[in-house]
Amino acid sequence: METKRKGLFQSFLDMVEKTGNKLPHPVTLFAGLALLVLVLSWIVSSFGVTAEHPGKPGEMIEVKNLLSGEGIKYIFTQMTANFVGFAPLGVVLLTMLGIGLAEGSGLISALLRGFVMAVPKRLITAGLVFAGVMSSVASDAGYVVLPPLGAVIFAALGRHPLAGLAAAFAGVSGGFSANLFLSGTDALLGELTISAAAIMDPAYAENMNIAMNYFFIAASVFVLTFVGAWVTEKIVEPRLGEYKGEYREKIEKLTTIEKKGLVWATVSVVISSILFALLILPEGAPLRGVEGEMPIIRSPFMSSLVPIIAILFFIPGLVYGKVTKVIRNDRDVAAMMSATMAAMGMFIVLSFTAGQFVAFFTESNMGLMIGVYGAQFLDSINLRGIPLILMFILISAFINLFIGSASAKWAMMAPVFVPIMMEMGYTPELTQMAYRIADSSTNIISPLMTYFAIIIAFAQKYDKKMGIGTLISVMFPYSMFFLVFWTATLVVWMLFGIDLGPGSGIHYPN
Repeated sequence: METKRKGLFQSFLDMVEKTGNKLPHPVTLFAGLALLVLVLSWIVSSFGVTAEHPGKPGEMIEVKNLLSGEGIKYIFTQMTANFVGFAPLGVVLLTMLGIGLAEGSGLISALLRGFVMAVPKRLITAGLVFAGVMSSVASDAGYVVLPPLGAVIFAALGRHPLAGLAAAFAGVSGGFSANLFLSGTDALLGELTISAAAIMDPAYAENMNIAMNYFFIAASVFVLTFVGAWVTEKIVEPRLGEYKGEYREKIEKLTTIEKKGLVWATVSVVISSILFALLILPEGAPLRGVEGEMPIIRSPFMSSLVPIIAILFFIPGLVYGKVTKVIRNDRDVAAMMSATMAAMGMFIVLSFTAGQFVAFFTESNMGLMIGVYGAQFLDSINLRGIPLILMFILISAFINLFIGSASAKWAMMAPVFVPIMMEMGYTPELTQMAYRIADSSTNIISPLMTYFAIIIAFAQKYDKKMGIGTLISVMFPYSMFFLVFWTATLVVWMLFGIDLGPGSGIHYPN
């Protein structure tokens, strides 16, 4: 299927792939950035550059030289604290303990299969995209389960299997930042955003929470489901044409024991939710905030979302595993959770170098300085409002073609762009949501995205000639339409001034 003569777009994609492959590993990249911050702090401080603190009128700030005697002392004495204190580290590991058990017991796989197979045939495309979008609540499990399942379902229905694979992949990857529930992604990016906001305004950051984008991402589920289904049926499937391959799949239905496990897992979620409600809703409940001051939004509950999410995955995962006999004793539980932590090894190593970079950037005051001067530059060219947000989305989308990890990109970008946007009058919550739109929409056409090679392997079962160029050409319409419609939804949100999440508005009160 791959064309012999490369067009302009294919040549551009080849350039993206080659350039991206030349970038160092994210661990090395953050180590290099940390060293760069040290050198720049010495250079900039030697020029005596100062700026007025945006949150404290009359107070001047200057860049601290981290290569001075005091700076070197800081580097070595705080290295462990910078690592352990890296905001997403504990958040992600705790969340994944619960999600890992739910995945290891087979609960997540059974849920996805059961949902897709229960959807009427005429709604199967929308159901597949919806399941893909919702799968982000289970982190990366959707990448492994849904694309091959989508191909099997379409093949069994006499439709082109690659269209089913593409629809599922679009939902999983393109919709990674949309969900009806909070997920590990909210916790991971949210902590980075809160840390970046603290550079500019620590008091504002203290009142932020990881559910800062919840209202918008919940509404986005339906926008992306509609757009993804439309693109599949009106653009992708007609372009692929009739499938003439040899594979004619049969869908494996849920077994009786799997159905029983799902029933009891659902019961456990309901009971757990009721118990949590009793800790939150009644007046005087331990997780409820001060009465008369938004007791749910500003409460211990909002500060406890990460362990609550972990528990709400752990309990049904445990119940499902016990019912299906996948989990027989405590050793099985420990083994599944250990396997999850083993898979997080690279993230832990990344957290060390990223933690140093973020800490150095903050301690040196360079993030604050860039925020002040960056905002002044944007003000001088009169770029603000919706054009400013659109430019930021396009910049984020372009960077995403070269760096696949959403958390790695945001760890680098948040300390720079969050303060700039705050100085321009926009909340960190809005900046994070704009970033999430750009990142998710272009994941599906980035050859450097972690699971891109796996998707190609799935696709080659049905088309031996499937390559990077072919897959990108299939997925490009999803990327383009997701980016346009999702951005348009954010623009509408801004025009009407709707909160992005609980206590999370559009405009920063500077």
